[in-house]
Amino acid sequence: MEQSDVTDTAKATYAASGVSITAGDEAVEKLKPWAAKAQRPEVLGGIGGFAGLFKLRLDRWKEPVLASSTDGVGTKIAVAQALDKHDTVGIDLVAMVVDDLVVCGAEPLFLQDYIAIGRVVPDKVAALVKGISEGCVLAGCALLGGETAEHPGLMGENDYDISGTGVGVVEASGMLGPDRVRDGDVVIAMGSSGLHSNGYSLARHVLLDIGRMPLSGHVEEFGRTLGEEMLEPTRIYAKDCLALAAEAEVRTFAHITGGGLAANLARVLPEGLSARLDRGTWTPAPVFAMIAQRGRVDREEMEKTFNMGIGMVAVVSPEDVDRSLAVLTARHVPAWVLGEVSRSAEPTALVGDHPRF
Repeated sequence: MEQSDVTDTAKATYAASGVSITAGDEAVEKLKPWAAKAQRPEVLGGIGGFAGLFKLRLDRWKEPVLASSTDGVGTKIAVAQALDKHDTVGIDLVAMVVDDLVVCGAEPLFLQDYIAIGRVVPDKVAALVKGISEGCVLAGCALLGGETAEHPGLMGENDYDISGTGVGVVEASGMLGPDRVRDGDVVIAMGSSGLHSNGYSLARHVLLDIGRMPLSGHVEEFGRTLGEEMLEPTRIYAKDCLALAAEAEVRTFAHITGGGLAANLARVLPEGLSARLDRGTWTPAPVFAMIAQRGRVDREEMEKTFNMGIGMVAVVSPEDVDRSLAVLTARHVPAWVLGEVSRSAEPTALVGDHPRF
């Protein structure tokens, strides 16, 4: 039998296959200071354990209900990659998770992230975690841990994706939802910071492919570059919603993400009730008009793809409308009366026209 030539070949290593444990360790060291900023007193231990530990304070709730949510950022990451700017999409990630949690009245407690990346570049990973940490601080939750996985062969060297899972808690008797909504309740809108993190496949197709607009180019309508507009972080409403629920009779919230305003509000209304939402009460930001005009996107498609300038809505008791608007205004959240809930066999819908859109 001929001797195998295996002994003449170089020894295979994890690094040679494309995974660098050294780079991973360096990334952990660089992200530690950012992770340490997003803490709560209930967190036990630090970075490095196999599981994040969180001591639930049972003295604070009589009948605590845990709420969980998971999400990602979508193709907004393609804009971050094109600009090589990675320290803001983490804020978007937190927003997508915690603002789903707060819909039922849950206070976000902690979040864990997952970063899948073609090649670990420590500074890039640290920038991603910096954004996630900043988002957690804005939401009042802890960054309890996460995972960074290098995927050579599956992803390109410069490619990555991020996701997160969050956990919150709400008193059973204080849960918000469709069962609380009543005929005559009022819908209050909370303004978005822009596109947020939905519809980016369409936005990129229209503005970058059809419009051939450079991300670095200054756009007069925006007062900044296209890239800056498209990377504007998603507004995080969690603390504002919790403050509002503490001061006014809130029936439910609806986070306006994929599917648009009418569809997301309909998810939190009981059978037999619907809402009429008046387009005449606000003017969407210029980026929405630009997408509609340059891509010849019809209104129905725009409204089911984008938030159109409203990132969250609250359904409140008619007696608490003024108080609700005052609370949100004091917290620097743009807010206005959007519509009303009523008994109707018709689906929730937008009526009228936007001024100057």
